[in-house]
Amino acid sequence: MKRTRDEVDATLQIAKVNAAELLPAVHCLSFGPGAGGGDFCLLELEPALCQQLEAGHSFVIRGDKDEQAVLCSKDKTYDLKIADTSNMLLFIPGCKTPDQLKKEETHCNIIHSEIFGFSNNYWELRRCRPKLKKLKKLLMENTYEGPDSQKEKDSNRSKYTTDDLLDQIQASEDEIMTQLQVLNACEIGGYWRILEFDYEMKLLNHVTQLVDSESWSFNKVPLSTCLQELGPLEPEEMIEHCLKCYGKKYIDEGEVYFELSADKICRATAQMLLQNAVKFNLAEFQEVWQQSVPEGMITRLDQLKGLALVDRNSRPEIIFLLKVDDLPEGDQERFNSLFSIREKWTEEDIAPYIQDLCGEKQTIGALLTKYSRSSMQNGVKVYNSRRPIS
Repeated sequence: MKRTRDEVDATLQIAKVNAAELLPAVHCLSFGPGAGGGDFCLLELEPALCQQLEAGHSFVIRGDKDEQAVLCSKDKTYDLKIADTSNMLLFIPGCKTPDQLKKEETHCNIIHSEIFGFSNNYWELRRCRPKLKKLKKLLMENTYEGPDSQKEKDSNRSKYTTDDLLDQIQASEDEIMTQLQVLNACEIGGYWRILEFDYEMKLLNHVTQLVDSESWSFNKVPLSTCLQELGPLEPEEMIEHCLKCYGKKYIDEGEVYFELSADKICRATAQMLLQNAVKFNLAEFQEVWQQSVPEGMITRLDQLKGLALVDRNSRPEIIFLLKVDDLPEGDQERFNSLFSIREKWTEEDIAPYIQDLCGEKQTIGALLTKYSRSSMQNGVKVYNSRRPIS
């Protein structure tokens, strides 16, 4: 049965509602034959995401069964969480909002609308950091040691294409591609690979020795000559990849050159020296380190942020390898790991190991306030854990 206008006016009179205070149009709702709960999901979108959908772009929900689902646009990642509501949410196709009705200048008419479905919750999106730890883990299963290595003859070893990584990594495509660059990964035969560190250093050593023998400036290393001279030793694509990892490409008078980064080369050299030592006497390390880098490059401890940690409280002072990408991805787990390594940290020491945890509007100071306590030690502010570390 559909309500008449007289029935609507009578209901308003009984409810003691002044019809003059309402819009003249009346929505009369009824449940359709197929209306039911549980068959529909509501997703709340911020305006920018909504515009992307309306423009024809698509989103992807990613995550294995044991992972919290995330939604990914082309360049951002969002946590997907269910938000319950005390009000029942109704799906009414063609339902007009008050603003739409005002524009139409409708008369005292009745609009009969059929409820298509309903829900008591909706999916809420919250911008989150991409979960990229798994990316390095997958690629480290089968590092590249060169075309002639025994590994390359084993066809059963795991390899991942771009589509494979998009299926398994909880991050947007742009974030994954950016992280592949950070990891110095390269595509070999259609598969993404990380070079074995010793092989990467072998390539770098070839390049730096050639620069030295040719008396080139590290700011102007010609690509064509490098490929010509080093091609017989290693694949040309690996030589060029090494130059991209440790330098910046530019073109001068039609020729391709690379400006090599002294900081990157010094950092890689330090990693090579530290990876085989549990702890290294700091003074001795600095001397050996400076002797190991190409002539003209100056080593500095600030080149090792997020790679190595100096213990100035030991006698003699020591340095040891501590790579930020080997630490846990979660905020609390990261701080637990750091405070198990060292009980008290200065902000200068801990900052490189928590910088990547900062969100768009979050600061290192805010993270330290949330996960640590501060105190003064010999006139220096230090931070320790808020909870006992076992």
